Amino acid sequence: MISVILPAYNEGTKIGDVIEETVKALDNTASDWEIVVVDDGSEDSTPTIVKEFAENDGRIKVFSYEKNKGKGFALKYGFEHSRGDIVVFMDADLDLHPRQIKKFIEIMNKEGADIVIGSKRHPESTVSYPIKRRVLSDIYFLMVKILFNLNVKDTQVGLKLFRRKVLRDVMPRILVKRYAFDVEVLANAVKRGYKIVEAPVEITFNYDSRINWKAIWNMFVDTLAVAYKMYIKKYYDRV
Repeated sequence: MISVILPAYNEGTKIGDVIEETVKALDNTASDWEIVVVDDGSEDSTPTIVKEFAENDGRIKVFSYEKNKGKGFALKYGFEHSRGDIVVFMDADLDLHPRQIKKFIEIMNKEGADIVIGSKRHPESTVSYPIKRRVLSDIYFLMVKILFNLNVKDTQVGLKLFRRKVLRDVMPRILVKRYAFDVEVLANAVKRGYKIVEAPVEITFNYDSRINWKAIWNMFVDTLAVAYKMYIKKYYDRV
């Protein structure tokens, strides 16, 4: 079974299209699948729209809580309520079309990978996004490379594929709820010997006001906190 985890915060204008396109993509990929939407404390129509989809299709599940707790918390929560042997983390904005899930599964099987992550820097990727985001992405890549020596060129693309055994092992160790969740998961996966493969993606970024200087600063701080817990406190060795 494939489980697609969709964290959603105030995505009322997009979430209907996202679910419809994801259903089409999964029907073209596997016979057994589920979509787990985690409403991360939305204040708009997101929960209402998703509940309507869930009422009409038992393969679509929705979980809600009142207070916004961050993408990392939502993904972890969604995983705990999923059943698939293959688990997909996907952003709920259609910057990355879900039809790419099928290609990720093919790569996972061909490469014998435990994790497949989308990469803007893959030579076969097609990416259109603002220069500001490109510069910030380059800076963050260098930071992650220096701190964790991850053998991947991009940790932040919002489409990732995991074998369930990886998340079952890694998730209990994860502390970050918001900004450096992806790095914490991948750094711990590599630390525990799992194989990560990068895959080409097609991305068209839409303007998102959530990408601001405060978010960038918090990302920086959270990433340093992961490094501190890993190298100074040795937290991940004890869990």
